[in-house]
Amino acid sequence: MQVQVISSVNEASSAQFVHKTAIIIDVLRATSSIITALAAGSSGVVPVETVMEARAAQQEGDLLCGERFCKKIAGFDLGNSPDELLLNSVKDRRVILTTTNGTRAIHKSTRADYVLVAALLNASACAKAAVDLRRDVVILCAGSHDEFAIEDGLCAGLLLSRMQERGSAPLEMDDFGLAMLSLYQERANDIKETIRKGATGKRLLKLGMGRDIDLCSEVDTFAGVPRLQANGDTLICSCS
Repeated sequence: MQVQVISSVNEASSAQFVHKTAIIIDVLRATSSIITALAAGSSGVVPVETVMEARAAQQEGDLLCGERFCKKIAGFDLGNSPDELLLNSVKDRRVILTTTNGTRAIHKSTRADYVLVAALLNASACAKAAVDLRRDVVILCAGSHDEFAIEDGLCAGLLLSRMQERGSAPLEMDDFGLAMLSLYQERANDIKETIRKGATGKRLLKLGMGRDIDLCSEVDTFAGVPRLQANGDTLICSCS
C-alpha cells in the first residue's frame, strides 16, 4: 500500500485523490469536532466551504456551526469546538459546519473513492478502516493559516504507525510521511505539550480555549470513523 502525506490544504490538488482513500486531518479543531459530534449522536455533519453555503444548507432543526480564524461566526449556533458540541444537544440533529481549513480540505478530496475523517481521537479506528479498504492512501493535513500545523503532522505520524501495525505488507511512504512518522515516534509521550507549543495551540490558548486543546490531544477516545457518503455532502459515522 502506498501512502502520500500532504502538508496543508493549499498543497493538495483534487487529481491526487483519484481511486484512493483520502484521510483528512484537522486536529485543532475541525476533524476533532466532526468526530465528537457524530459520537454524541448527530445524524450527520455537512461540511461546507463558505458561510453563505452553510446558511443555504440549513434546514429546520439543523445546527449552524463554524469558525473563522478560531472564532465563532456571528449568528451561528456554535463555533468549531468539541467542548461546545459535548455541552450542547446534537443528538439526532444535523450539524452544518464551515471552518477555515478543515472543511476546505474535505471538499478538496471528494474525487477519492473513500473520504475518511481522522484526528488523534480516532486514529486507531481510522487506520484500521483505511487498511481494510485496500486502496492507496492520501493523508491530507489541513494545516492552519495556509501552513503546515504540527498537530496534524503528529496525527499523520500516528496513523502511519497504526497502519504499519495492522497491514500485512510494509507501507510505501513518501518522504514527508517518513518525517511525520519520525515526529510522532519522537513525541508520542508528549503529545499535548507539543500541541500547546505549536502555532495553533498558542493561538487557542490566547483565546482561552485550552479545554479544546486538552480534548483534541486525547488518543483513541472514539471508535467511530466519519465517512463521506456517496452523495458527497454528508459525513456519517461508521464504526470499525
